[in-house]
Amino acid sequence: MKKKPYVPSGNLVDLLLDAICVVDQEGRFVFVSAACEQIFGYTAEEMVGRSMIELVLPEDRARTLQAASEVMLGTSKPNFENRYVRKDGQIVHIMWSARWSADDQLRIAVAHDVSERKRSESMQAALYAISEAAHLAKDLPSLFEKVHSIVGQLLPAINFSVVLYDEQNDQLSFPYHIDERYQAPAPHNLAAPTLSAEIIRTGQTLLLSPETLTTLPEHVQAIDCASLYWLGVPLTSHNGTIGALVVQSYTHGARYTDKDKELLQFVSTQIATAIERQQMLSRLQFMAQYDQLTQLPNRALLYDRLHTALTRTRREQTQLSLLFLDLDKFKQVNDTFGHTIGDLLLQLVAKRLRQCVRESDTVARLGGDEFVVLLEDFHSPDHAVLVAEKIRLALNQPFDLNGQAHMILPSIGVAFYPQHGNDAQQLLTHADNAMYAAKKSGGNRFQITLDPSPH
Repeated sequence: MKKKPYVPSGNLVDLLLDAICVVDQEGRFVFVSAACEQIFGYTAEEMVGRSMIELVLPEDRARTLQAASEVMLGTSKPNFENRYVRKDGQIVHIMWSARWSADDQLRIAVAHDVSERKRSESMQAALYAISEAAHLAKDLPSLFEKVHSIVGQLLPAINFSVVLYDEQNDQLSFPYHIDERYQAPAPHNLAAPTLSAEIIRTGQTLLLSPETLTTLPEHVQAIDCASLYWLGVPLTSHNGTIGALVVQSYTHGARYTDKDKELLQFVSTQIATAIERQQMLSRLQFMAQYDQLTQLPNRALLYDRLHTALTRTRREQTQLSLLFLDLDKFKQVNDTFGHTIGDLLLQLVAKRLRQCVRESDTVARLGGDEFVVLLEDFHSPDHAVLVAEKIRLALNQPFDLNGQAHMILPSIGVAFYPQHGNDAQQLLTHADNAMYAAKKSGGNRFQITLDPSPH
């Protein structure tokens, strides 16, 4: 005999604001109230007979099945929360009040849509998390990574990009780009016909889907929109639009809606403020550690790197060398041609010095026309000697200073660890003394310190 479908008593049917769901032992819907269509997007006919767990967000299925098992054992669940996927792909947050009817062998549950409350809570939590990240992040990459994590809790953000606009150089860059299919786009200027440039040019959000791609302005190409769904919001601060946040999806299962647009817009101002704060801190840190004229490490950063290098050299039992360099008769250049030409000369010298060493080595400016080169991770003193000669020859080539050729010759002092000192100050002192010895011998040469005594 065919079993009649379960129909709840009249007083339950009257609860129109919440949805009533009745599920059998196998976890299939046997009855749903009319309110279910408003919450889940499915009609009663589409839900009855379907497995309940199929509609649950995959991340919540395990604990939902656990809760269902506990209800069937007689445990009441008055405030159980989980997430369902609506027919249109949107995620809804549901609070359940469920009990087990032993007589009918059915789970009877009332579902209350708490999506708006959860949305409000999520946005407030996101703002707090962004503010915290702005203060704790040690640099921009770590800030971007944290922001990606925060945004990912608000909407689908597997594919996430931060676009920054450098107004001074008129260039868009992509310092953070996580994408399951494509690498970061190449930097380009604001006039480029791309979606990111359009957002920054107009300061307007773009929400694209297969249906709305045709609405793009004619001057904007969608070639950089290979995804099905694309959402980009401007990063706006009191200084104007500094960039954009972009999320995109390649599947219909993670589409973006107007609510997602509102969420991303809501947090974008806070994110822009966090980015500007980190940029300011980075600039201040750079100013504290680098020479503003030559962009080389300054005395403080040199000492820091030298202490670190000495520790590493002792541990790995390699060698380390300092080259102390002074430009012969540099004062005459300043006195004759002025400080502008002198500054240009120092910048060109710094560039040539960097070209003479490895990326792992350090070229620093102590001040005036004094430079120090820190060489590490080598096993023969010949390496430092070869670098010193390479520098001497490089600086012997004429410098083009505003159309005029100028010559400037170096005096270089060389000191080795551990032969000439066990700490930073001893090594610098010996290299400095050797440099003065080279200068007294006529300059345009390098001199290895002559003090071999142990320290």
